[in-house]
Amino acid sequence: MKEEFKANKHQEDAVQAAATIDAVLRVQTNWKELWFYQKTVVLYQMTYVFCQRFLPKFGDRTVDQMVQAARSGKQNIAEGLADGVTSMEMELKLLNVARSSLKELLEDYEDYIVSRRLSYWKVGHERYDGLLRFCRNHNQLGDYEPYFYKWSDEEMANTAVSLCHFVDKMMTTYQQKLDEDFRQNGGIRERMTAARLKTRAIQKSTIEAQQREIEHLKAELQRLKAENEVLRRRLEAR
Repeated sequence: MKEEFKANKHQEDAVQAAATIDAVLRVQTNWKELWFYQKTVVLYQMTYVFCQRFLPKFGDRTVDQMVQAARSGKQNIAEGLADGVTSMEMELKLLNVARSSLKELLEDYEDYIVSRRLSYWKVGHERYDGLLRFCRNHNQLGDYEPYFYKWSDEEMANTAVSLCHFVDKMMTTYQQKLDEDFRQNGGIRERMTAARLKTRAIQKSTIEAQQREIEHLKAELQRLKAENEVLRRRLEAR
């Protein structure tokens, strides 16, 4: 009975081990819940309205460049996080493309402020702290949209600049976490190898447990045959 219990225990352990094999595919991140993505949605919609209101409708390439840069920032975050299920390398590359696009957008807004001789709300400006608090604590489009047609170009441009800085800082932190995750757990190739090795180890353990059980059953069969022979002889001797 002890041998039988051990054999069954080995099978149960193999089943439990199979259930704990690490998944090859990474868990999909819902980018719409990430604050830096939400801020890029605001930036894209704000930039579209800004260009409509304050830049020439024709003959100025800056309009297309700003709108495309804002769109690229948002879209590459979504694409990068979707691709990250199978490729952390692609995720990191696309997130960096997004950051680069938003830096380009930041340059355009800063150039607009300087070229129009508007006030740049830096540290020490009377509206800097309030702007910083507002952009830090608000991520949803609905928080900003009511002001799109009320703000002046100076107010809108400085808000966009602040959002660009927040997004860049958040994305830098996120990329650092991805880097740490990659160094500790590797990419999909490492996960695939680890999963295969663990599966093979479980299969080997299961086969060994089954072989032990077979040997145990063979021994039990021989014991029962011997007992049966003894009983048969006793009956014949009567």
